[in-house]
Parts: sequence; C-alpha cells; structure tokens
Amino acid sequence: MGKVISIANQKGGVGKTTTAINLSSSLAAAEKKTLLIDIDPQSNSSSGLGVVNHSPSVYETLIGNVKNSDAIISTYMPYLDILPSNIDLVGAEIEMVDMENRESLLKNSIDGTRSKYDYIIIDCPPSLGLLTLNSLAACDSVLIPVQCEYFALEGLGQLLNTINIVKQHFNKNLTIEGVLLTMFDTRLRLSHQVAEEVRKYFGDKVFKTIIYRNVRISEAPSYGKPVILYDAISTGAKNYIALASELLERNQAEIKEIKI
Repeated sequence: MGKVISIANQKGGVGKTTTAINLSSSLAAAEKKTLLIDIDPQSNSSSGLGVVNHSPSVYETLIGNVKNSDAIISTYMPYLDILPSNIDLVGAEIEMVDMENRESLLKNSIDGTRSKYDYIIIDCPPSLGLLTLNSLAACDSVLIPVQCEYFALEGLGQLLNTINIVKQHFNKNLTIEGVLLTMFDTRLRLSHQVAEEVRKYFGDKVFKTIIYRNVRISEAPSYGKPVILYDAISTGAKNYIALASELLERNQAEIKEIKI
C-alpha cells in the first residue's frame, strides 16, 4: 500500500510545488513507483513536468466524472506518473460545497490507486480551503515546507490547527511527515536565525536536509523538467536527492519499528 504525503502550507511562495516536483522525481529516480497529484488550480506541478492543459484532470476525478486510472498519465521519467491539474479546477471548490462527503472526495478517488504506487505526493494549493482539506483527509502525513525568510512561521499555527481538526474529524491517523527548510541562503544571518527558530519549534520533525537557494531550481520548471534532469550536478538536484534519501530512511525505520 503506497504512502500518501501532502505537501502543504497556506503561505504562498514557500517551495511547495518545487518540492512536490523534485521530491517526486527524486523518489522515482530511486526506482520507487511514484504518483504526483496536482490539486492546485495554478497547475504548476503539471507544467513543471511538461504537462499542460491535459484533460481529463484531477478535476474530473474529484467530481466523479472520470476514474482516477483514466486521468493518470505517465511522464518521461520511469517510475513517475502524474494526475494533472488544469484551469477547470478553479471552480471545483464551489461545486464541491454541496456534494455529499465533500471532504473525502479525493480520498475516495485515490483509494483504489494506492496499491499501485510506493509513494503518492499531493501538491496542495496555497490556502486552507476545501481542496487542501481533501488532501489532508486523503493522506497519511503532511510535509510542511518553510522558507528561511522573514515571517517564516507566520500562519503555521493555523495550519497545525487545521491538521488537528482534520485528525479529529476526518483522518485520525494523520501525522506530520516533517518540516522542510527551503530557500536557505548561507550568506544571510536571517536564514540561520529562521532555521534555529524552526528547529526550536518543531524539534526532530525538521528534516536534516536543507534546500538551499539555487538558480537551477528556479530555471528547471520553464523547461518542463525537475532539477535532477535539468542539471543533475547542481546544488538543487543534490538537495532534493538527499531529501528523498532521508524520507526513505525515515519510513524504513518506521516500518522496522512497527514490525518489532
């Protein structure tokens, strides 16, 4: 049964989509069968993998018109598939309001898909609306990117509160996968201060891997590629490969603990 991880933070510009694309592709490079679900109406995860305006999309699977298996497409990377988004998703939250079990639409659509993958990564929109709520109700854990800039911790309390509400009402097994420090600039004292604050706040939930500011990470999406294909020896590629390795190690350790 594949593990489902949502990448969430209602604050925009923290590296959610960048992490979704590059973590997914790094897991695929490690020969883990991976599905990336783009549930952000901006559909940047889709375009970042070269998939533009594809239909059917995640929208049709949410409102029940199409099976998940009919909307999932293979990417040019072995082991990596995507359930893409497009502009139709913009109105989905309004349509979903009156639907039965509206918080569980995504969970219901991917339940039959989980067994086909080792990991399913969900790229959430930068809000705490119905789409993000569906993602949190459908996943096993949440990965929270936090940028190493001023106001980094702003709004995180609200996100944690939402996670607790989802845990109480919709998904009792929901956990925090980890907190990822992004956009770290070694030249700035502020980056070091923010990293220290985040570690103080979240403790061992913070990934040891840090995503450093790197121009290659920013350039890669315009070519419809993850950074490991755009420039495999760049700092950005090395960071995301290290993140995938750390995530795999953490999950392997959890599996051993459960067996013991």
